[in-house]
Amino acid sequence: MTQTQASAFDDNFHRVRFIMVQPSHPGNVGAAARAIKTMGFGDLCLVDPLDPDVAQNPQAISLASGAVDVLEQATIVPTLAHALEPVTLAFALTARPRYLGPPAADIRQTAELSREHLRQHAGTVAIVLGTERVGLTNDHISQCQYVCHIPANPEYSSLNVAQALQLAAWELRYALLADSGASLLPNTDGKADPGKELAPQAKVQALLQHWEQAIESVKFLDPKHPKKLVPRMQHLFGRAQLSLDEVDMLRGLCTAMIKTAKTAGHPIPEQRKDESAGPEQR
Repeated sequence: MTQTQASAFDDNFHRVRFIMVQPSHPGNVGAAARAIKTMGFGDLCLVDPLDPDVAQNPQAISLASGAVDVLEQATIVPTLAHALEPVTLAFALTARPRYLGPPAADIRQTAELSREHLRQHAGTVAIVLGTERVGLTNDHISQCQYVCHIPANPEYSSLNVAQALQLAAWELRYALLADSGASLLPNTDGKADPGKELAPQAKVQALLQHWEQAIESVKFLDPKHPKKLVPRMQHLFGRAQLSLDEVDMLRGLCTAMIKTAKTAGHPIPEQRKDESAGPEQR
């Protein structure tokens, strides 16, 4: 990403607000702070919480884990109207079907609509969640532009508010990351694991010779009647495209098999060499 793209990307995350209406359980508020921080967001707004000092509540702090900064910076307002003052597009998260009111969207459509809105306008998007016991009222929903549903199990669609908020934050993050061109995978800072590199043919052939010695030691291979066992093993190892770590692991297994056979008094055959291989492959 260029510096300009990165700035726009970060700005979009700052333009998403998560609103909890009248939360009664401090633990849910702390868990909500953690949920949005893990997805790169930080704007948590609490409408008339049961505990006005919830940021200092031990249970909230405990469940916030490393997101105490989001918890401490949470905005507290008396009404949903106050929470929505800077917002230009709001989604009311609810499990119940609504026959009257704003149009409905599922959580993935909500993320896509939010991305398009942030791309085209200079406003703020909000996800609004209701109380733990009864959710959002009709009045709350009427202040939003969309009703948002999470397509959960219809026979048991009850989600804890912090869990629902986590799902919303994840979908929004995925949509915004896809729009930014940023990687969706963990960043290794360019440090590749050398053990994951494919093993060269010389190492695979050496493994096969060691493997043949090992399986003969434990009497799995009868050298007088080998049938097609060794060629099949060779095809298996070739098809698997073994990494360096995997070759080392299997060589360790061969060594252990041979040691066990020796302890049991079995004769140990000499390791066969591939006569067709060049010196660098022996």
